[in-house]
Amino acid sequence: MATPYVDRTITAPEVYPDNKDFWQAATEGRLMVKHCKACNQAHWYPRPLCPHCGSADTELRPSSGRGTIYSLTVTRRAGPTAYALAYVTLDEGVTLMTNIVDCDLDQAKIGDRVEVVFKPSEGGPPMPMFKPAP
Repeated sequence: MATPYVDRTITAPEVYPDNKDFWQAATEGRLMVKHCKACNQAHWYPRPLCPHCGSADTELRPSSGRGTIYSLTVTRRAGPTAYALAYVTLDEGVTLMTNIVDCDLDQAKIGDRVEVVFKPSEGGPPMPMFKPAP
């Protein structure tokens, strides 16, 4: 039985001074990942201090927007439409919680290659989500 993706209402994220550049890039259709200039580690979620070494010397860098599904589940009872909640490991090495979209949700599986797509939120910046990569 196929579970097609259906667009659903997405709550707008909170935009704060320390993440506004990330959300501005999302508005422009670009996925950015925070990197620490002190220890050269990428980290997710975008925040002012590096979780690896504590340095405040961090910067946003462009992401390829491509990754691999690490884990996922299709949620059918949480609302009027089913959706796939997943962890995706980006090619840059960080893993983020997201949704898998624009596909038959029952066909998505761990190990699948995916690419970023931005879905509109209610009155805020678009949210990065992932669809199967060609």
